[in-house]
Amino acid sequence: QVQLVESGGGLVQAGDSLRLSCAASGRSFSRYAMGWFRQAPGKEREFVAAITWSGLSTYYADSVKGRFTISRDNAKNTVFLQMNSLKPEDTAVYYCGLRRVDYHSTDRRSYDYWGQGTQVTVSS
Repeated sequence: QVQLVESGGGLVQAGDSLRLSCAASGRSFSRYAMGWFRQAPGKEREFVAAITWSGLSTYYADSVKGRFTISRDNAKNTVFLQMNSLKPEDTAVYYCGLRRVDYHSTDRRSYDYWGQGTQVTVSS
Protein backbone atom coordinates (compact mmCIF):
# COMPACT_ATOMS: atom_id res chain seq x y z
CA GLN A 1 0.00 0.00 0.00
CA VAL A 2 1.04 3.58 -0.66
CA GLN A 3 0.37 6.55 1.56
CA LEU A 4 0.33 10.10 0.21
CA VAL A 5 0.34 13.04 2.60
CA GLU A 6 -0.23 16.58 1.34
CA SER A 7 0.81 19.71 3.21
CA GLY A 8 1.28 23.42 2.66
CA GLY A 9 -2.27 24.61 2.21
CA GLY A 10 -3.67 27.67 3.96
CA LEU A 11 -5.51 30.96 3.74
CA VAL A 12 -3.90 33.61 1.55
CA GLN A 13 -4.87 36.75 -0.30
CA ALA A 14 -5.23 37.10 -4.04
CA GLY A 15 -1.81 37.52 -5.65
CA ASP A 16 0.01 35.57 -2.94
CA SER A 17 1.91 32.31 -3.35
CA LEU A 18 1.79 28.88 -1.72
CA ARG A 19 3.87 25.75 -2.10
CA LEU A 20 2.16 22.42 -1.66
CA SER A 21 4.05 19.22 -0.92
CA CYS A 22 3.02 15.60 -1.24
CA ALA A 23 5.14 12.93 0.40
CA ALA A 24 4.78 9.29 -0.64
CA SER A 25 5.60 6.34 1.59
CA GLY A 26 4.96 2.62 1.77
CA ARG A 27 5.22 0.30 -1.21
CA SER A 28 7.69 1.52 -3.78
CA PHE A 29 7.45 1.43 -7.55
CA SER A 30 10.27 1.67 -9.98
CA ARG A 31 8.88 4.66 -11.86
CA TYR A 32 5.58 6.47 -11.50
CA ALA A 33 3.85 9.64 -12.54
CA MET A 34 2.29 12.06 -10.08
CA GLY A 35 -0.48 14.58 -10.41
CA TRP A 36 -2.26 17.35 -8.57
CA PHE A 37 -6.02 17.75 -8.70
CA ARG A 38 -8.40 20.07 -6.90
CA GLN A 39 -12.01 20.02 -5.85
CA ALA A 40 -14.09 23.06 -5.02
CA PRO A 41 -17.38 22.78 -3.10
CA GLY A 42 -20.12 21.41 -5.32
CA LYS A 43 -17.75 20.68 -8.17
CA GLU A 44 -16.00 17.60 -9.47
CA ARG A 45 -12.33 16.93 -8.88
CA GLU A 46 -10.38 18.55 -11.69
CA PHE A 47 -6.90 18.14 -13.09
CA VAL A 48 -4.32 20.77 -12.19
CA ALA A 49 -0.87 19.45 -13.10
CA ALA A 50 1.08 16.24 -13.67
CA ILE A 51 4.70 15.19 -13.89
CA THR A 52 6.51 12.10 -15.09
CA TRP A 53 9.20 10.24 -13.17
CA SER A 54 12.14 12.09 -14.70
CA GLY A 55 10.51 15.45 -14.13
CA LEU A 56 11.28 16.42 -17.71
CA SER A 57 7.63 16.22 -18.81
CA THR A 58 5.05 18.36 -17.08
CA TYR A 59 1.44 19.13 -17.94
CA TYR A 60 -0.93 21.82 -16.74
CA ALA A 61 -4.56 22.76 -16.90
CA ASP A 62 -5.09 25.91 -18.94
CA SER A 63 -6.45 27.69 -15.88
CA VAL A 64 -3.12 27.43 -14.03
CA LYS A 65 -0.60 27.49 -16.87
CA GLY A 66 2.02 30.16 -16.27
CA ARG A 67 1.12 30.49 -12.58
CA PHE A 68 1.66 26.99 -11.15
CA THR A 69 4.76 24.80 -11.37
CA ILE A 70 4.91 21.10 -10.56
CA SER A 71 8.21 19.48 -9.61
CA ARG A 72 9.47 16.42 -7.76
CA ASP A 73 12.34 15.16 -5.65
CA ASN A 74 12.54 11.40 -6.19
CA ALA A 75 15.19 10.98 -3.49
CA LYS A 76 12.58 12.21 -1.00
CA ASN A 77 9.56 10.66 -2.75
CA THR A 78 7.98 14.10 -2.78
CA VAL A 79 6.14 16.13 -5.39
CA PHE A 80 5.58 19.86 -5.13
CA LEU A 81 3.15 22.40 -6.52
CA GLN A 82 4.35 25.98 -6.50
CA MET A 83 1.34 28.26 -6.86
CA ASN A 84 1.92 31.91 -7.70
CA SER A 85 -0.48 34.77 -8.44
CA LEU A 86 -3.26 32.95 -6.67
CA LYS A 87 -6.85 33.87 -7.47
CA PRO A 88 -10.06 33.37 -5.50
CA GLU A 89 -11.13 30.79 -8.09
CA ASP A 90 -8.14 28.66 -7.06
CA THR A 91 -9.88 28.01 -3.73
CA ALA A 92 -10.33 24.25 -3.34
CA VAL A 93 -9.07 21.15 -1.60
CA TYR A 94 -5.92 20.06 -3.42
CA TYR A 95 -5.15 16.35 -3.78
CA CYS A 96 -2.07 14.59 -5.05
CA GLY A 97 -2.38 11.33 -6.90
CA LEU A 98 0.05 8.60 -7.95
CA ARG A 99 -0.10 6.51 -11.10
CA ARG A 100 1.71 3.18 -11.20
CA VAL A 101 2.86 3.94 -14.72
CA ASP A 102 5.30 6.56 -15.87
CA TYR A 103 2.90 8.49 -18.06
CA HIS A 104 0.83 11.51 -17.25
CA SER A 105 -2.93 11.60 -17.23
CA THR A 106 -5.54 14.31 -16.75
CA ASP A 107 -8.18 11.69 -15.86
CA ARG A 108 -8.56 11.26 -12.11
CA ARG A 109 -9.87 7.71 -12.65
CA SER A 110 -6.46 6.63 -13.90
CA TYR A 111 -4.70 7.42 -10.62
CA ASP A 112 -4.17 4.53 -8.24
CA TYR A 113 -3.54 6.29 -4.95
CA TRP A 114 -4.68 9.58 -3.40
CA GLY A 115 -3.79 11.72 -0.45
CA GLN A 116 -6.28 13.14 2.01
CA GLY A 117 -6.11 16.64 0.54
CA THR A 118 -5.05 20.07 1.78
CA GLN A 119 -7.29 23.14 1.81
CA VAL A 120 -6.27 26.22 -0.15
CA THR A 121 -8.39 29.34 0.37
CA VAL A 122 -7.71 32.54 -1.56
CA SER A 123 -9.48 35.67 -0.41
CA SER A 124 -10.14 38.61 -2.69
